[in-house]
Amino acid sequence: MEQGITTDPATRSRRTMLTGLGLASGAWVLGPSAYAQPTPSPVPLPPNGVHSATAFGAIGDGKADDTLAIQKALNAAGLTGGIVLLPTGNFLIKGHLVVHANVTLEGVFRAPTARSQGYGSTILAVGGKGKSDGEPLFFLKANAALKGLTVFYPEQDAKNPVAYPWCVRGQGDNVAVIDVLLVNPWNAVDFGTHACGRHFISGLHGQPLHTGLFVDQCLDCGRIENVHFWPFWTNDPVKVTREKGTAFRFARSDWQMMSNVFCLGYHTGFHFTAIRHDAGNAMVTNSGADLCDVGVRVEYSQVHAGLLFTNCQINAGVLIEKGSLGPTKFSNCGLFGTGADDLPYLTHHAVRATHVLHLGQGRATFVGCHFYHPEGPFVPKGYTDPGHPVVYSDGNGLTMTACDMTGFNRNHIQLGAKARSTLVTSSRFLGGLKLDNAGKGKVVSGDNIDE
Repeated sequence: MEQGITTDPATRSRRTMLTGLGLASGAWVLGPSAYAQPTPSPVPLPPNGVHSATAFGAIGDGKADDTLAIQKALNAAGLTGGIVLLPTGNFLIKGHLVVHANVTLEGVFRAPTARSQGYGSTILAVGGKGKSDGEPLFFLKANAALKGLTVFYPEQDAKNPVAYPWCVRGQGDNVAVIDVLLVNPWNAVDFGTHACGRHFISGLHGQPLHTGLFVDQCLDCGRIENVHFWPFWTNDPVKVTREKGTAFRFARSDWQMMSNVFCLGYHTGFHFTAIRHDAGNAMVTNSGADLCDVGVRVEYSQVHAGLLFTNCQINAGVLIEKGSLGPTKFSNCGLFGTGADDLPYLTHHAVRATHVLHLGQGRATFVGCHFYHPEGPFVPKGYTDPGHPVVYSDGNGLTMTACDMTGFNRNHIQLGAKARSTLVTSSRFLGGLKLDNAGKGKVVSGDNIDE
C-alpha cells in the first residue's frame, strides 16, 4: 500500500473532497499554468483552425528532431483552439510536447492499430530514458486530445527494459486519447497526477511495460472504452510486466465507467486503491484480464458504491482486501482462477485459494457467474486436484446465487473465523456443495443442485 494516506480512504464525503480541491465553489486549484495559453512566434492563422506541423518545419524523416517544430504548431493552435495535423512520417521527439487547452494533435489513423510503427503518423520518442519521474512525452491540458497516432520508443530494450517518463499525462477536464497505439511505453497514460474530470479514452492499443493507465482525483465520470493492452511489441509478455506490471490502476474516481477493455500478461489486471485522497467506485462491463497473477485487486473501495463487474472474463484470481469498505459485485462473469502453471495461489496465512480471496469489510456478491478450474481447458493425465478452496471468505459477507461450479469437485467455499453472513443459493456444484465453515456467522444455503 502506498504511503501518505492520512484519512480513512473510503469514507471521506464527496462534498469534503470537492471543497478540498476548491471545486465546490467553482474554483480551480490546478495553478495558473493549467489553462495558460501560449505566446507563439507570429504565423498566419489558417481560416479553418487546422494547422499542419510540416508548415512549422516538422520533417518526419526519423533523423531530425521535430520537437520544436511540432511545439510551434501546437502553440499556434493554442491561440484559438484547433487541430495540429501530423502527416505520414516518423517524427523524432527528443524532448516533450505540451498540447494546449482546446487543441488536438492528430495523425492519419482512424482506428487503433497494431505494429504500425514506421507507418502512418509515428512518433519516435527518445527523451527521458532511465527517468520515470521526468516530464511526460505529451502533456494534455483541458479539452486537449491525442488522436490517430502511433508512439514508439526505438531505444527501449525488450530483454532489459528501462524506465521512461509517462507517455501521456493530463491536467484538466475533458482530456482525451482516441485511436492511438502506444507500442512500448514504460508507463502509458497518467490521468491521476492531476485531476482529469470527464476524461475520455477510446480506441487505445499498446504494450505498456509497467503501468498502462493510472486514474486519481476524478470527481466526475471518467469514460474508458475499447482499450487493449497486449504484447503488440514482443508477441510474448515481458518478464518485468509479468512480475510487476499493472494494466489499470484506479484511486479516487467517481462513477468511473469502463467498457470493452482488456489486458494480458500483467502481474495485476485491475487494481483499485487509494493514494492521496480516498478510494473510488467503478462500473466495468464486457471486459477482461488474462494471464495475470491477480485479475482484480480491490485494496480500497468507496463504502457507498464499490465496484460492479458485468459480463466480464477474469482469467486470474480476485483479491478483495481488508480496506475495501464497499460492495464488490460480479454479474454474469466467467472466473477462471489461478494456481496453475506459473500462476501463484491467492494466499492468506495458510489458505491457498484459486479463484476468490475475500477479506473485505464490504460484501462480495457473485450472481450468474461460472467458476472454471484453472487446470483447464484440458486437464493433464494423472492430474490430482490439490483441494484448495475455490472461494475463501473471511470478510463481511458473501453472496453466491445462480452460479456454476461444475468444473471441479473439491472445497467450493471455505469460510474463515471472521466470516459473517453467507448466502449460497440456486447454484450448481459438482459432487454437491462443499462448504467448510470455521466461523460463527450465519450461513443460508438452499435450492442448490448436485451435478
